[in-house]
Amino acid sequence: MKTALLLSGGMDSVSIAWWKRPNVCITIDYGQKPAEAEIIAAGQVARLLNIPHEVIRVDCSALGSGDMAGSAPSEVAPVSEWWPFRNQLLITLAGMAAVNTGIKRLLIGALATDGVHADGRPDFVEHISKLLALQEGGIIVEAPAIELDAVELVRTSEIDQATLAWAHSCHVGNYACGKCRGCVKHYNTWSALGWTPH
Repeated sequence: MKTALLLSGGMDSVSIAWWKRPNVCITIDYGQKPAEAEIIAAGQVARLLNIPHEVIRVDCSALGSGDMAGSAPSEVAPVSEWWPFRNQLLITLAGMAAVNTGIKRLLIGALATDGVHADGRPDFVEHISKLLALQEGGIIVEAPAIELDAVELVRTSEIDQATLAWAHSCHVGNYACGKCRGCVKHYNTWSALGWTPH
């Protein structure tokens, strides 16, 4: 089954790219602050793995909120980086690109710890998959690491440090701020693995 991975360039999707070796990787610039660094990281990882890499640019910055939009979080935001309906948006855009290329399976990087977001939970993945499968192309959505945390995913994937070091985890810009939830998770994951954080 021809498979695409929604590759953000962060640690989780980079680890899944190494682990699952999809047929194509898709990165989306939807107007988020760290878009360019994410594209560079994703592109380098795709090149290292010899996987075709597609970049989609759709500026939705006017609809965003929180850290990744460079604005105050919404009143309904569960955490500071929350962007309204982000995973639904990204899955839809990736599906639009994938349906014309014979992709039948779309992988996303949701982890067990992403349950803080409604769109990071198993029931969301199940429902969005059913929705896409109902439509032309019959694409299914899977989150292969949905039962793992970041450390477990890195260990399961057996990704090497040099490749994972390309990941860009900062939520607020193209250079790591060292303070946002993405940077803290990156540092804590590397530390838990006994590696020197990058």
